[in-house]
Amino acid sequence: MSLEWFDRVSGELQDHLKSICEKYDRNGSMIVERGSKHPRIEFYTELEDDERDYFSSLFFDPYNEEFYMESFDPDLGQISKVILSDIEDIVDAVHESFHNYLEADDDDDYAYELDMDDENDDLYDPDSEDSDIYEIDVDWETPEVTAYIQDNEVEVTYQFGIVQETGDGVLKRINRIRTADDDLIKDETNFIFSKEEASTIIAMIASHMDSLSEME
Repeated sequence: MSLEWFDRVSGELQDHLKSICEKYDRNGSMIVERGSKHPRIEFYTELEDDERDYFSSLFFDPYNEEFYMESFDPDLGQISKVILSDIEDIVDAVHESFHNYLEADDDDDYAYELDMDDENDDLYDPDSEDSDIYEIDVDWETPEVTAYIQDNEVEVTYQFGIVQETGDGVLKRINRIRTADDDLIKDETNFIFSKEEASTIIAMIASHMDSLSEME
C-alpha cells in the first residue's frame, strides 16, 4: 500500500484549485486527511463569518491506488462511485464540482432575493403549490446520537427523523473535526429513504457487519 500517488496529486491540486477559485473571485482551500482507511481531500470556500462551505470530496483507494468521487442518486436511492484514472480527470471533476457549487449558490441567492420582496409580490408565494422554493419539514424522532468520538478531535453523530409531507425517513450525519488551530469544522449530510428502502438497507448492513473495519 503506497500513498505516493495520493501525495503527488494533493500537491498538484492545490495549484489547480487556486487558479479555479481566483477565476471566479472565490477563496478556495482544501484539507488533506491521510489518517483514514481511504484518505481523502475535502474542498471548500471560506465564507465571510469564517465558516467553511464544502463543495467536493475526493477519495483515494490505497490498495488499488486510484482516486474516486461518490454521488447519491435520489431517484435510485443509490451511491455511485466514479473512478478518476489520471490527474486531468481529477482536475476536471473538481472543476465540475465547483461549477455545480456556484450554480447552487446562485439559486440560493435568487431564493433569498425573492423572499425579501414585498409579501404581496406575485413572484414568490411560499404557500403556493407552483413555487419551486421550499423547505422540507422534519419531525426529529431522536436527539443526536454519538456514533464515534476520538480525543475530542473527531465526533460523528446521527439523528433520525420523519419528513412530515411524505412520511419518508431522514438520517442526518454530522461530522465535527477540531483542527490544530482549535477551529471547528462541521460537515452535515442528510439521507432520505422510504419504508421499503429502510428494510433493505438494514438487511444489507446486517449481513456485512463482519466485513467492516473500525475507524482509525
